[in-house]
Amino acid sequence: MSPRLRIFLTSSVLAVVSDQASKIWVDGHVGYADRISVIEGFFYITHVRNPGAAFSTFLGLDPTLRLAFFIAVSLAAIGIIVSFYRKLAPGDRLSSLALGLILGGAVGNLIDRITRGEVVDFLHFRLWTGYSWPDFNFADSFIVIGVALLVLELLASEGENRSASGAPPRAPREEDSLSSSGSSSPPV
Repeated sequence: MSPRLRIFLTSSVLAVVSDQASKIWVDGHVGYADRISVIEGFFYITHVRNPGAAFSTFLGLDPTLRLAFFIAVSLAAIGIIVSFYRKLAPGDRLSSLALGLILGGAVGNLIDRITRGEVVDFLHFRLWTGYSWPDFNFADSFIVIGVALLVLELLASEGENRSASGAPPRAPREEDSLSSSGSSSPPV
């Protein structure tokens, strides 16, 4: 097994296991709609259910149609993630980790949808001026962390490409805007 595949599979499996274990713990130890203060006024463990998507979207759909839609979207996302993984360079370990976390998060929430018909959310943060961030779970966190890692790697590789070419980034010149607009006459 290649190091890239080992990282991808390990991160996926650990994400799914920790997500599902945390949800099982919440189901068994926190009453529905209850909350446990971890850091008073800032962080709570809650027990809520989300039959919709992020920020409870799509709640107006028929429940059977909504469930089928989310399962189909999850399966399509899993297919896309695996497709992206297969196109990675052999030594691309950071992208393997990122895609593994995203896959694990997608699978974790898919398991909820299939077994419960909705997603268990339990992490609740109250931010400045009393604003409460919508409750979320470990699967959501793994997806966000994976996407952030991909963005950071993209930005880092862009910087490496610029420095490898030896040319510092230059500011656009007036001639560039004139040639791109198709006009050869100077502005009036």
